[in-house]
Formats: sequence, C-alpha cells, structure tokens
Amino acid sequence: MPDLMPSPLVRHPADPVLQASQVPYPATLVFNAGVCKFGGQYVMMFRNDFGRWGDIRFDGTNLGLATSTDGIQWTVRPRPAIDRELARRLIQPLMPHRDAAVEMRRFYDPRLTVIDGRVYICFAIDTEHGVLGGVAVTDDFENYQALCVTAPDNRNMVLFPEKINGQYVRLERPFPVYSRGRDRFDIWYASSPDLIHWGHHRLVLGVEDFPYANDKIGPAAPPIRTEKGWLTTVHCVHGDEMRGKHGWEPKWTKVYHAGLVLLDLQDPSRVIAAARQPLLSPQAPYETGEGATPQTNGFRNDVIFPGGMILEDSGQVKIYYGAADTVECLATAPVDELVRFCFEG
Repeated sequence: MPDLMPSPLVRHPADPVLQASQVPYPATLVFNAGVCKFGGQYVMMFRNDFGRWGDIRFDGTNLGLATSTDGIQWTVRPRPAIDRELARRLIQPLMPHRDAAVEMRRFYDPRLTVIDGRVYICFAIDTEHGVLGGVAVTDDFENYQALCVTAPDNRNMVLFPEKINGQYVRLERPFPVYSRGRDRFDIWYASSPDLIHWGHHRLVLGVEDFPYANDKIGPAAPPIRTEKGWLTTVHCVHGDEMRGKHGWEPKWTKVYHAGLVLLDLQDPSRVIAAARQPLLSPQAPYETGEGATPQTNGFRNDVIFPGGMILEDSGQVKIYYGAADTVECLATAPVDELVRFCFEG
C-alpha cells in the first residue's frame, strides 16, 4: 500500500487569530466561529461563552462580530451581534405558543454562508425540550430574520453556497441516543425549495467512514466549490474513557480532529473521496490546552473544530477553527492540495 499523503494544512504564525482579550465586553471563551467574505471584507461571527476563568458555570453565551481586511488581523465590534434578548426575539415567531425567553437556554455555534448576496446563518439553540438547529438571514449584520428551526435533536448544520438542481442544500448532524444507545452520530443531507421547508433526508457519512473516529462526526465549515467536487470539512471525535480530566471539567474523554471529504457537485449526498487520516489534529499548545500561560490553558483540551472556509482567488484556502473550545485559529493550504488529500491522505 502506498504511503499516505501528509496533510497540506499549515497553521498560521499569528495563531490564535482571535481570543477573549481582544473582545471589548465580557468574554471568556471565543471559538467555533463562522467566517465569510461580505461587503468587501472578511466577517467573523464567533461564539462567546462568558464568566469566570476556570469555572464551568458560565454567566451566558452570545455571538460576537469581528471584521478584517486580510483575514488575519481582526477588529471586534463594541457590542455582541446577537445577545440573548435578540436571540429570543428571533426565535419567538418560530415557537409562537411558547415563551422563548423561558424556552431558549442559549443560541450559539454560527456558520455563515453567502447565497445570492445575502448572508445565511446556521445556528444551534438549546431549549427546554431539546437541541435544535436553525437558519437565519441578514443583509447587514444589524437586522436578522430566523427562517426555520428543526425538530430535536439536531445541530451542526451548514448550507451550500448555491442552489443545486434548483434546491437549497445543507448538511446536518442529528444525534439520536435512544436508537443507537450512545454517542454514534452521523452526517445527513437535506434539501429545501425555500430555506424553510426541509426534506429528502439522506445519510452521507457515518462514523465508521473515518478510521480515527469512534464516537461521532458532524459537518464543520460550509463547503466550497472546486472543479472536482464540494470540498467539505468534518469534525471527527475519538473517545477514550481512560483520558481523565484534560480541561476545566472533572473529566474530558474526547479528542476532536478535522477531517476532509469531497462531495459530488450535482448530488452532494454522494461521497467522491474521504481522506483516511485527519486534516488537522490537536498538537499546538492552544489546541491541546497545555499552554504556558493561564490564558492559553483550554476549557476542553485536544479539540479542533473548523467553522469557516474561504477559497481565495489565488487558490489558497483559509480554514478557521476553534481550538480547545477557547480560541479561534487559522490554517491554510492550496485548494488543489486539499482536493488531492481527499484521495491520497
């Protein structure tokens, strides 16, 4: 068997590119951001869990907004883009017979996709009756409209940046426990005529498709189009009950890797190729959570979670990822090398 191709992804020397110290309002963990190009600049919408450093009982979660001219140096807006009150107002029309202020626990993990000049935000919400995924839209990052939410339990949704065969398409990660008996969550496909009504669900990838995952997988950054197919990042989780603490919690048993797959351009539920080894695994101190200073000691060690992927005109791909559920980072690679890695990695 020929040797596997090493990952072409290179961590940026500026990493982490965004952390809590750059946020001009209460912030503790800044991670799992969605990133897009919009209005002539890079835009990052990031998750901010705020509270006391080292204390897992957070005061709350909001979504911050940062902009950049180069995708490396970021300026955070002076207030959250979506706080709890705005999230409540967004969600209320989608659950008219419930008080969203009571029903919704938190609104988090944004993913950004530009379609026909509008920015669509996939999000997750924890509610009193389960975890839901949803889609919202904005034209200016000031005014937002929530379009739909799923039935529980579902999350990690990402939209494709164009219609395919006349339909909007997304990847999602339902997580049934009753039917599987434990964590064993896979990636599914769904399509919609209007971004509101979703159906035609199909299984795309299972945990068993990744040799380095034994717990769950899920969509990561929204896909990008290449000549060979839709280049798609995946988060892949390996659990080991012997791991022990590894973070702020009494026990953290999981390691999150980034994987890479190529999906068919005309039928994204069909996998063309999937790399057999991780695209990125926790190695740097800000990923393993074993930094030299308290500010780089992670909330959950050994976590890589891509949330944004941008294909530049030069052919370079920027992949933004949360590290140790604490900071936001950047890695890059030529798009042709990433496609090759799907086949040879």
